[in-house]
Amino acid sequence: MRILLDTNILIYREDDRIISNDIQNLQRLLSELGSVTLVHPLSKNDIEKDSNIERRAKILSKILAYPLLDAYPNPRNDGAYLSMFQADPGSNDDIDNIILYAIYRNAVDFFVTEDRGLHRKALRLSCEDRVLLVDDAIRILERLVQKDDAVSPPALKRDFVYNLNPSDPIFDSLKRDYKGFNYWFENKCCKTGRRCWVHYRDGDKIGALLIYNIEDEQILSKPPLAKKKRFKICTLKVTYIGKKIGELLIKQSVDYCINNDISEIYLTHFVEDEDQLIELISEYGFLEKAEIESDDGRIEKVYVKDLIPERDLLKSLSPLEVSKKYYPNLVDGSEEVNKFIVPIKPEYHDRLFTDFPGRTPLKEETSGEFIVEGNTITKAYLSHSPIRKISPRDILIFYRLRPSQMVTSIGVVDAIYANMTDSDQVLKLVAKRTVYSKEEIEEMEKPILVILFRHHFHFKKCLTFDRLIDMDLIAGIPRSIQQISHENYMRLKEQVGIDGRYTVD
Repeated sequence: MRILLDTNILIYREDDRIISNDIQNLQRLLSELGSVTLVHPLSKNDIEKDSNIERRAKILSKILAYPLLDAYPNPRNDGAYLSMFQADPGSNDDIDNIILYAIYRNAVDFFVTEDRGLHRKALRLSCEDRVLLVDDAIRILERLVQKDDAVSPPALKRDFVYNLNPSDPIFDSLKRDYKGFNYWFENKCCKTGRRCWVHYRDGDKIGALLIYNIEDEQILSKPPLAKKKRFKICTLKVTYIGKKIGELLIKQSVDYCINNDISEIYLTHFVEDEDQLIELISEYGFLEKAEIESDDGRIEKVYVKDLIPERDLLKSLSPLEVSKKYYPNLVDGSEEVNKFIVPIKPEYHDRLFTDFPGRTPLKEETSGEFIVEGNTITKAYLSHSPIRKISPRDILIFYRLRPSQMVTSIGVVDAIYANMTDSDQVLKLVAKRTVYSKEEIEEMEKPILVILFRHHFHFKKCLTFDRLIDMDLIAGIPRSIQQISHENYMRLKEQVGIDGRYTVD
């Protein structure tokens, strides 16, 4: 992105006064986005008119640190433009008109200026959306800066790769497979500020790690994959087995992409026999799309997960196939997909949805442990409800009971087992998907309804009990699973902020 800064911005930035918070924020955002910040050569003319000789010399010397807009477009031969803005050659208005011409001719993406006169001229040119006040620029750039709004369990830390120990045993297999490991780690990861999610166990040993990078380039594979903004999983390793951390890391990656408008995740991998990584990523919709031949002749497979596939493709699949193969997408626009409100006690909600915003970590989490059922995308819910209408593909809307009393989350049913009376059979079905212990299952009143489901989203806006009543979506506190009409679901969907890019009519 190419940003042109006007003289008034430069003076505030480069003279001796304390820099305002707004200007500091603007510079920080431009730096984080890797934007090219340019100065128009004619901007120096304004500064050269400063009567304070010492200040003028100081600012002019500092402006040399900014790249100039080379071969800037000149309106001298654009009669239509000149007819709109007439000025004496060399005057301040003339210089302003030439600088504004750069945005008019698309030589830069945005022009940041506090000069209200230039904003009025931009309005006449119909390019007012690209001529920005500092406040406008900050608001727009903040939307573009990568956000990490995904909630992580306390045991999973988001960090920079340069804080990792390259001698940790988790890197041993990478060193064996990749002769250029040291160069990659230092130059590709550390020096470029790559981020990661990391879990430490036994003090300082890495138990799980995902290093990622945001790319916007063509993948030089066979066949080549077109230039596109992608989330690359550079490394995904888990040595702490049995805690569903791999599943958690996939979910973190998906949530990150949703928050940052990234529509594709990919990784490259040398496939082995009985490859656990391939089993994991295949479960969540990564497809083999290409190959890359390494310098030593080995073939590295390229696996891609498309987060926003073509709608026609999704419509050709069953709702259950969409949920499984193209998670986090789900089918909710069809009346054939039933919708149910599912009440859940707060203590179970806290264990099942450990990534729910604002949730207080449980005691074991604060000591560095995971709530295993909270790590999973695939979860289980047990009920005594006599309802028999629920089928695989149907939608579950979770209602957290007192004290919160609000709808919080949405999932899709994978499988359902009714009239379960054998506790051992129930335990085999739910395994580590459930929040219930073996003892709790044994003590439960039978028969039990077992619902296996995939958690897709938490709502951006959780509707409270009072709001649900006001909208006539429920008649009272849900005490058991209850169906709501498709029409009421669509009204609820509009209010809770489900992103329509991930739902299928």
